[in-house]
Amino acid sequence: MVTRDEAVALAAGNPLSFLHVCRSDIDLPADTDPHDPRIYAKARQNLDLFCQDGSLIREAEPMLYLYELTMDGRVQTGVVGCVHVEDYDRDVIKKHEKTRKDKEDDRTRHVLTLNAHAEPVFLTHPSTPFIAQLNSKVTDEDPLYDFTSPDGVRNRVWRVRNTAQYADAFRRIGVGYVADGHHRSASASRAAAERKAANPKHTGDEEYNWFLAVFFPANQVRILPYFRVVKDLNGQTAEAFLAALARVGTLTPTGAPAPDRAGTFGIRVGQAWYRLVLDPATINEDDPVSSLDVTLLHERILAPLLGIGDVRTDPRIDFVGGIRGIAELERRVSSGEAGVAFALHPVTMQQLMAIADAGQIMPPKSTWFEPKLKSGLFVHSLD
Repeated sequence: MVTRDEAVALAAGNPLSFLHVCRSDIDLPADTDPHDPRIYAKARQNLDLFCQDGSLIREAEPMLYLYELTMDGRVQTGVVGCVHVEDYDRDVIKKHEKTRKDKEDDRTRHVLTLNAHAEPVFLTHPSTPFIAQLNSKVTDEDPLYDFTSPDGVRNRVWRVRNTAQYADAFRRIGVGYVADGHHRSASASRAAAERKAANPKHTGDEEYNWFLAVFFPANQVRILPYFRVVKDLNGQTAEAFLAALARVGTLTPTGAPAPDRAGTFGIRVGQAWYRLVLDPATINEDDPVSSLDVTLLHERILAPLLGIGDVRTDPRIDFVGGIRGIAELERRVSSGEAGVAFALHPVTMQQLMAIADAGQIMPPKSTWFEPKLKSGLFVHSLD
């Protein structure tokens, strides 16, 4: 999620930027309250203009697409379509994160005001050769769109002509997982419930019962780590903090701070990096949540040594997406913005699916997915 200032810079001089829909606050004064009704109304106005001037084209019939993203030589190809809110509500589409009511409220209001889902949810499914075979037939044709976005990611889109085979393939898979977009999924469900309550002739087939998604096979999805930084050392000197860390695991200086395996952390204190390795015998690998590095870090270091409470609300902790890299951690500590930084090994798709299958929840800010889906390529109207 970009900040307002970042959105202003990205959309500068570009009236066709879809940020005018997703971050319509950029078209209002900077001091406008984030939940001011004018923000949602402006988003609807901008979306309507894109439809009226032909920037967005409405398909004459239901359609599926393939959406391929290529980043750093890695290719992931997803199927774009709509999924039913009942599958989300009944955990056929499984979750691994808690959602916040205030963010749900905001997104639900956005959907209902727009009368559309402006951005797809990033879903993943167990890999199957059958869908890969179907995809290869489609991608042999010329794409509908082919462009490289400013972040260096190549984006290609194809229309799917034989949709029945894809529908049958996904029925056989029978399960999906929310990778990125828990709040968008939850708001789609809430928006559908509101529309249902207002419709005495509701059948379940209405378009508002479906929400926009891109389904990627799990073996193509890339998860980056979500780093942590803490503002201070909780009243300790650097020497005392390092001594405490040495009692948690094996601590050594390092020139390679990015962890190469789970149970290992890169820790920046002052101008130096340290490598902390936990004793594997102390990690309960049978518990998919307690064995996560983000959980271990919190329980063994953040809470007992640094006094960090609820990471959702504690103002002393911040999070750095893995795409920003180790250099951002060094910058934060060197500048004095943070007293210590932690580099983590990324969560795996196997861990994510195991947690979702068990009906459990990951700690906040556990996963960072790259590349991000581009907004503005696909929009789903509720009517």
